[in-house]
Amino acid sequence: MTTALKPWPYPRWVAHRGAGKLAPENTLSAFRLGAQHGYRFFECDAKLSSDGVLFLMHDATLERTTNGHGIGGALTMGQIAQLDAGSWHSRAYAGETLPTLEALARWCLANHLHLNVEIKPTPGQELETGRACGTLMQRIWPHSEVPPLFTSFKPESLQGARETAPHIPRGLLLDKLADGNGDADLQVALDLDCHAMVLHHALWTPELVAKVHGAGLRCSSYTVNDEWAAQRLIDLGTDGIITDRVDLFSPAQTSATL
Repeated sequence: MTTALKPWPYPRWVAHRGAGKLAPENTLSAFRLGAQHGYRFFECDAKLSSDGVLFLMHDATLERTTNGHGIGGALTMGQIAQLDAGSWHSRAYAGETLPTLEALARWCLANHLHLNVEIKPTPGQELETGRACGTLMQRIWPHSEVPPLFTSFKPESLQGARETAPHIPRGLLLDKLADGNGDADLQVALDLDCHAMVLHHALWTPELVAKVHGAGLRCSSYTVNDEWAAQRLIDLGTDGIITDRVDLFSPAQTSATL
């Protein structure tokens, strides 16, 4: 039996970490640049500081994208705010800081933009980080606005967000299928009352798209940087495409052909 598709009020095209690789990821400069390219839906990574503040960073460790060292979540937000998160990318962004998730959310609200928060916990903080994300959005995001989308590779994080903000849609991220055909992963997503499954783009097949849509969930993909891959996903009828190439794909496109 086919279940009606869950609502999906989001644009198809999603800017990865703000502006892909054109600016230092997960900084406000990156999100501003993505918006300058016309994007209206942004993906970011959120984790907890040692004093319980949600901030933007992908890696557990600081070395790749800042001048800091060690575990990012081991620092207070005051310490995190002093890091240089731009020089690694280019001189133009030297001194760029890592923002709080609240700062990004308020920027999105002020500009009527959509937000996909990937809950990216420091290992061991999966449930706590999910709960904190839900609590924050419950506090600051008006119910009259299109809600943010929570996604995570960690089911515990999605459960935490569900506990504190059950009305905010969730998506299960996957880089591989547990059983080869997607049935086990689909069941996890259904058990978490997810709105979507967000897969590495190569995993989607016509059969899997039909199965997920038939269960009422939406199909989204990461990270899609080639025209052939984007066109394949559009032809499959998927719902979301996360890309670094905000300079290549117009968010107004209905196909991948320029």
